[in-house]
Amino acid sequence: MRRYAILGVLTLCFAVIAPAALAQDNTTQSDTKNHGNFGIYFDFTRLQPADLNMFGVGGRLGFNIRKHVVVEGEMAYDFERNKTQTINNGVISTTVRSDVRLLHALFGLKIQSTGSFRYFGLIKGGFVNFGVGGPVTAGVINNQIGGIVDGDTNPVIYPGAGVEWNHGWWGVRLEAGDEIMLLSSGTTHNVRATFGPQIRF
Repeated sequence: MRRYAILGVLTLCFAVIAPAALAQDNTTQSDTKNHGNFGIYFDFTRLQPADLNMFGVGGRLGFNIRKHVVVEGEMAYDFERNKTQTINNGVISTTVRSDVRLLHALFGLKIQSTGSFRYFGLIKGGFVNFGVGGPVTAGVINNQIGGIVDGDTNPVIYPGAGVEWNHGWWGVRLEAGDEIMLLSSGTTHNVRATFGPQIRF
């Protein structure tokens, strides 16, 4: 865990220091839309303890508090992963299907460079809720959101980094990081990546 924390801090330091040291301040017309951003994204999580690849969708909203600092919140829903597993006790073989779903909610800081093409590092905290049961419907999603207090909800820390390309009011963003889940059974490290369009304002 200490190794990942150090890596996260170094990533944030690089995202702040490197642009200032290596790049010139190229304020262009595309930087006039630099108050915040709203984006939707495709979400991938490699759930390590269960050996599952989870896929879903999410949205994020961020506000610039300084030129290089953004306060950002996001939420994503990973749909049920269709995975079957055969359990054999020597007499009977039983096939079961995984019906685990994830609800991610994260909030924290994004440290970014400037210009149309940007590098950034981020550190966020929040929770992941594990939900099960039923076909994927709006009602199931609402039940999982409503069950955050009573359900299997665990704190997470998410250090990450990424790149984005912006042209005026729109752009695309790619990021990846380590979603560190603090479960009752111990700490797990899970690769998480997101990709999608964003609107700048």
